[in-house]
Order: sequence, then C-alpha cells, then structure tokens
Amino acid sequence: MDTRTPSGTPPRAGRREWIGLAVLALPTLLLALDLSVLYLALPSIGADLGASSTQLLWITDVYGFMTAGFLVTMGTLGDRIGRRKLLLFGAAAFGVASAVAAFSTSPGMLIGARAAMGVAGATLMPSTLALISNMFRDPKQRGMAIGVWMSCFMGGAAAGPVIGGALLERFWWGSVLLVGVPVMVLLLVAAPLMLPEYRGGGGRLDPVSVAVSLAALLPVIYGMKELARGGSWLVPGLLIVVGVAFGVIFVRRQRRLESPLLDVRLFGNLAFSSSLVTLMFGVATQGGIMLLVTQYLQSVEGLSPLRAGLWLVPSSLAMVAGSLLAPSLAQRSSPRLVIAGGMALASAGFLVLALLDISDGLGMLVAGIVPVFLGVGLMGAVCQDLIVGTVRPEKAGSAASLSQTSGDFGIAFGVATLGSVGAAVYGSRMSGLDLSGVPAGAREASRETIGEALAAAARLDGPVATGLIADAREAFTAGLNIAAAASAVLVAALAVLAYTALRPPVPSDPVASEGEAVATERSVADSG
Repeated sequence: MDTRTPSGTPPRAGRREWIGLAVLALPTLLLALDLSVLYLALPSIGADLGASSTQLLWITDVYGFMTAGFLVTMGTLGDRIGRRKLLLFGAAAFGVASAVAAFSTSPGMLIGARAAMGVAGATLMPSTLALISNMFRDPKQRGMAIGVWMSCFMGGAAAGPVIGGALLERFWWGSVLLVGVPVMVLLLVAAPLMLPEYRGGGGRLDPVSVAVSLAALLPVIYGMKELARGGSWLVPGLLIVVGVAFGVIFVRRQRRLESPLLDVRLFGNLAFSSSLVTLMFGVATQGGIMLLVTQYLQSVEGLSPLRAGLWLVPSSLAMVAGSLLAPSLAQRSSPRLVIAGGMALASAGFLVLALLDISDGLGMLVAGIVPVFLGVGLMGAVCQDLIVGTVRPEKAGSAASLSQTSGDFGIAFGVATLGSVGAAVYGSRMSGLDLSGVPAGAREASRETIGEALAAAARLDGPVATGLIADAREAFTAGLNIAAAASAVLVAALAVLAYTALRPPVPSDPVASEGEAVATERSVADSG
C-alpha cells in the first residue's frame, strides 16, 4: 500500500491497523510473561529433572542469551523476506519449542528447547516493532502505538509471577511453559487476516556477517552475565575483549558490503544514535538496581519470592503508565523534554534509594523504585519511537532489532556493573567487621554474599547469629545505596544528553530522500 496521501502527509491508521496492534500485543505479552514465570518453577525443575545449579542457570539464561545474539540477524531477515512472514515462522517455532520444553525429560533437553525458544523469540520482538512502524506512519499514532506495545510488555512482566504462582500451585512445572502454545496458535490464525506484509530492500543475507555478528554479541553478553555472578574477572573479561574485536571486524565488513546485514550509516543520525545510547544506559540502571532490590526484599526484608514480586507490582504499573503517557506528553512538548524529564524523575528515585535505611521500611523502597520505573517508561516509549521513526521504512526491521539489542545489552551491562558495585561494597563492609565468633570457613563465605551470610547464621545460635544477620543486612543495604547513587548520576547525565542532542526525527540515510524510501518500501497487504 502507498505510505503517503496525495498531500504528501503520512496516512492515518484506521480500525484495521488498531486491531492489528492488538494482534501484535499477543507475542509481546507472552515474551514478557515467559521471562518472569520460569524463575518460580526452578525449584520444581531441579527436583524433577535432577538439574544441577549450573544447569539451572543455563535453563534461565540461555533464552535471553540466544535472543540477544540473533536479534540483529532476524531484524534484517525480516526486512528481506517480509516482517509478517518472519513473525509467523517465529510464532510457529516458539510454540513447538515451548511444548518440547514443557515435556522435557532431562536438563539437557530443556536447555536445548529454551535455546530454540530464544532464537524464535529473536524473530518476534523486532518483527512486532517494525510492523508497528510500518502500520502507523502518522507520528502521533505511531507514538501511541509504541506506548501501548511497551505497556503490554510491562504488563506481561508484572503478571508473570502471579500467573506462574497460580499455575504451579495446581499443575506441574511444565504448565508455565505451555502458556505460550495457545497464544502462538491464536497469533498464527489472526496475523494473516489482520496484519499486512511489509518488505524492505532486496539483497542476499550474508552468512559470514551472521557468523561474525554472533561471534561479537554472544561473548560480550555471556561475559557480562558471568561478571555479575562474581568470581574471577579473567575469563569474562577475555570473552568481552574477544567479542569487541569481532564487533570491529563486523563493522568493517558492513561498510564494504553492497547489501550489509546492518547498515552502519544509521548511526550517523544523531537522534537515532542518541536514542539508542539513552535507551541502553537507562535500561541498564533499571535492570541493575532491580537485581539488588529483589535481593533486598528477600534477604534483608525476609519476604518470600511471591510477596517480593507483589511489592514490585507498583513499579511495573508505573512503567506501564509512563509508556502510555509518553506519546501525548511528547506531542504537547517535545520528545527530548519528555526523555530528559523521565531521566530526571528516575534520578530522583535513585536518590531516594541511595538514602534508604533498613529502619525506613518497604514504603521508602517503593517510593524510590516507582519514580525510577515511571521515568524509564517515559524515556523508553519516546526513544523507541525515535529509533524506528528516524529511519527509512525499509530499514525498520534493522532499527527495531538494534533497539531490542541495546535493551538486552543494557540489562546485561547494568546487572554486571551495579551488581559488581553492590558486591564490592558488601565485601568491603563485611571485611571491616569483627566476625571472630563465626567459624573460619563460614566467616569467609559470609564476606562474599549475603546469601552465604544468612546460611551461615542459620547454623549458629544466639548473639553471634543475630549479629551476623544484622551486619550482613547493613552491608548489603550500603551496597544498594552506593549503586543507586551511581545510577542517579548516570541518568542525570542521560537527561542532559537527551536535552542537548536529541532532535525531531529526520531520515537517517542522507543518500535517499523520503520519496525514494516510499518507492523502495513494498507493502503486500493480503499476500503471504
């Protein structure tokens, strides 16, 4: 279909497009749900399949690991073969892999199925965002649609622990994985009827570029995850260096190719690149602080995983609200003001967490994390809109995949960095305390993590146990305070970046005009 009216203005979306948005919400909700429900099932999986602690880590991590690695490839593949077609292939593969995972009979089988789910998941998120960009060409409507898309993701993340807990109380652990099967079946039925097909430019997919992109992304993400777990920095550091080296090779190759896997000229657009940087580091602070907050709720406040999840629901709802409010606020003021304001709000929330004391209670904690999530929601919705709105339509898949990759990198970076800050402060505080009443082996372990300290205290009696628990909780809270203070400084800097660098959307490719972009974009509304 034509993407311009006779007057030259982008056409406004009609009822069909808004119904199509509801269809695109299905995989978005499911992917967020899938990320959060599995954690509650890990004890049952370990007991039923006899999985070791290392295998349990791979069961949880391999999904996101494979998704992040294949996002760039899948985004470009959607540009080449059609975004709806890729979405349907991914939905079918995700449904089959989910069923295999649910009925796995060994840890290895479950890890393999989760890896397949991750590759399939890499087709879904960039396809949905790229299709939204194509379906909603009017800037106001596109901003609203992306806000709805983001709020669906956060709604799924908030509902995950509740739905997962309810299923696990009545059924076996595989039930939480089977949730995806009927959703994907519904998507396979509805998408061909309600979603148009869009393709970008032609060109052959370069297998060497695919391999080099994986060699660049996977070591970096895995290295960051390993850094977050503590221990030696040597192997994770080497992996990150190797990944960066392959990243340099990848960029050089893309500059030489006529049909690159990733058009690096996209980064020449200031609004595009600034939005990516803001999104990545904004999400990094949110993801990193939530790692510490969830541990704080369980290890310091002593809440169960389910109760801890319920205390986090207000923050998820705040992010949903921010995502929905952002488009209208951006239209009334400007995108950079909304992003800068969101980051300033998040900075204020981080300052509250930086002043948090154990005696303050959970109300103070919620008062800190709610503005953080609200601010990140405001920022995220507008940045996503700028990222896909500043590129030519045929590059929407690549732009969407970069958006998702930056988010995954941000979470991995934030968890590794702020997790390391919290661990370093905790270890420093505990090392300065007199733990002579604690047995030697337990004493050293207690200085590593709060979990080890609480486990050691459970084996002790009287004032020694009470003192160790109090010391560990104070040390962990100090680590949270320092990490939050560092986050406040970083997001304040992002607010300045947004205000000074971001500009209204302009075409990212200086070679082609918007008219050429329209001619290149091919829309086949009813074809497969």
